[in-house]
Amino acid sequence: MENELVDNATDKPDVAGTEPTGKRWDEWKTRLKKRAGLDFSLEYDALGYVASQSLDDDTSASGAFRAYGIWDLVGRHGANTGSLIFKVENRHGYTDIPPTEFGFEVGYVGLVSSVFSDQSWRATHLFWQQRFARGRGVSYFGYLDITDYVDVYALASPWTGFSNLVFQTGAGAIAGLPDGALGAMVGGFLTDQIYAVGGIADANGDATDLGGGFDTFFSDFETIKTLEIGRTSAKEQLFIDNAHVTLWQIDERDEAGTPDGWGINASLTRKVDNHWLPFIRGGWAEDGASFYQASFSLGFGYASIPGRDLLGLGLNWSRPNRDTFKAKLDDQYTMEIFQRWQVTERVQVTPSIQLIQNPTLNTTEDFTALFGLRARVAY
Repeated sequence: MENELVDNATDKPDVAGTEPTGKRWDEWKTRLKKRAGLDFSLEYDALGYVASQSLDDDTSASGAFRAYGIWDLVGRHGANTGSLIFKVENRHGYTDIPPTEFGFEVGYVGLVSSVFSDQSWRATHLFWQQRFARGRGVSYFGYLDITDYVDVYALASPWTGFSNLVFQTGAGAIAGLPDGALGAMVGGFLTDQIYAVGGIADANGDATDLGGGFDTFFSDFETIKTLEIGRTSAKEQLFIDNAHVTLWQIDERDEAGTPDGWGINASLTRKVDNHWLPFIRGGWAEDGASFYQASFSLGFGYASIPGRDLLGLGLNWSRPNRDTFKAKLDDQYTMEIFQRWQVTERVQVTPSIQLIQNPTLNTTEDFTALFGLRARVAY
């Protein structure tokens, strides 16, 4: 989230070449942050798809209003800051089938979009962040999104990077992945280049029902645990020069009717020549109700003018989890390509294409194409 806030506040080169807008708004936010320690952003995002082939509906679209921020309340002028982190969203569908469910509509095992749903109001973040060891370590306690600290890299954001889950956190091979659940995380740098992150969260977490999260966490105590060890050239390069291995384990969930499981993921990314960001990522799972037993992705991001545009291309092979779907399903092959443009300082537009070879659940078609358009307005 801190990276999003910094990016939103930064003057960016844009395709239209417009003058910066909203100066009074930015100046007021700067004064508020300096006076009270509160930094926040307001944002609206939308995504729509048209599919070349479908089992039923061939269009899908959804929007999301997001309000998020960091409020430094303890040690504001020191390295060991204590902060309240919050993110409130309203995710709403424009069509009968939102993008989060559209993959199965076209016969694809997986998520062609991981966040554009019709859940309505939800609290993705509401937790305390405490830095320690002179800023080298950080801990989270409260309602949090584990995709913010597990298997992360620079192109994983579903709001600004790839849309398909296979190119995001977990590559579809980590079970559960609650994006709004009661939990805790502790992480930090063991040396100048080696870091470790461990966390535990409610595997039954529901971001639309915060009160229910206390019951499921403390009564059922069915959790997902993660541990990640990684290396980066410097703390400031964590998301763009990174190699890590992530281990995870999830408990059996009685109400959901899913078994326990575990797995391992690995990721390698490194920025090249200030324009290229190649990546190799993958994961393997044993039970746990993950989408895939195995998933492997490679690709790159390319920015001709950093901060103004971003081209992304990813290729993925995945094997659906036999234990999850109670049958041996065929392997799938996915390609996603997107081009993000910073149209004005506040507005991003991202057309995309997802090409799916052998959509497993559509036995009459060997190939499906999804044409997408995503828009983002942030203040």
